[in-house]
Amino acid sequence: MLHDLDLFLRDLQIMFMIILLCAIIPISLGFWVISVILNTYSGDGGFFEPISPWRWLFSILAPIFLSLWGRRRKSLDKSGALAGLIIGFILTFSSACFFSSLLAFFFFASKATKFRSDKKKKLEADFKEGGQRNWVQVLCNGGVATEMAVLYLCDVGCGEKLLNFSQNYNATWWSMAVLGAIAGCCGDTFASELGTVLGSGVPRLITTLEKVPKGTNGGVTIVGTLASAFGGFIVGVAYYVTLTLLEQSSHLTNSPPQWPVVVVATLAGVMGSLIDSLLGATLQYSGYCTKRRCIVEEPGPGVEDISGSAVLDNHGVNLLSSLFSSLFTPRIAFHIWRTLQ
Repeated sequence: MLHDLDLFLRDLQIMFMIILLCAIIPISLGFWVISVILNTYSGDGGFFEPISPWRWLFSILAPIFLSLWGRRRKSLDKSGALAGLIIGFILTFSSACFFSSLLAFFFFASKATKFRSDKKKKLEADFKEGGQRNWVQVLCNGGVATEMAVLYLCDVGCGEKLLNFSQNYNATWWSMAVLGAIAGCCGDTFASELGTVLGSGVPRLITTLEKVPKGTNGGVTIVGTLASAFGGFIVGVAYYVTLTLLEQSSHLTNSPPQWPVVVVATLAGVMGSLIDSLLGATLQYSGYCTKRRCIVEEPGPGVEDISGSAVLDNHGVNLLSSLFSSLFTPRIAFHIWRTLQ
């Protein structure tokens, strides 16, 4: 009986996917027709330049499969999958480079979150088995990048643009803002998820350099900093590979080198981690619960104060660090490319 029920549910899932695919294809073609009509009657192109039906199709399909994969791997709950679907569509529609950066962040950050989860359970009072992210966590990590992608759309339209501050200043600025937000979040995630369980070094509070227990907000280690650089590096490689694959070789030859985007993303990963640590050490409370023997984020009986004030929670800190990373990264990228010229 149970075997028959499992077969029925599996067949139902297959039918659902077929129906979904059959619905998505005409929807994407419908959007393409609308964009062509708008271009025809607007007369001056710009934002209403016809958009390929393939871009519509990929922008709808890719986030759906990514959200379904996240649900199946238990990296996202239902609300997180829905929020990821919206964020994924906007970033994918804006640029395939944004999507590949998001994909690299989501995939590798999920692996980092689940890495040695048994040890993290002992250090974190709010530890969630499987590391499932809800809609709040998804928005705090991807909301800033999504907002910058919307501004990218409104300013330069959709599509992959070569990074060139001299000729495509606006497009390059917004692209680096999106990259900075994603790389900063990925770097911070790697630092917090790997830094606490790798290495034997004791964290030091970023503001005073005093030794603090593992899991303390604002605690930094050499291993965590290196992990944040690696997290940003992964995002930068994903962006660079996608850009070089989709752009024509003649355009790449006549443009500034694109490889510095990997360096920019690596620095953004470290910067995002350090900004998060600075905010966590000052605006986020950390205390040691003697009863539970772990770090808590709220003062109370049996809790020894370590650092910070209860102004922001972890979500607020992630959102602000993502915003600052997004705003600082374009300036860093500008100076790096200017140095190479």
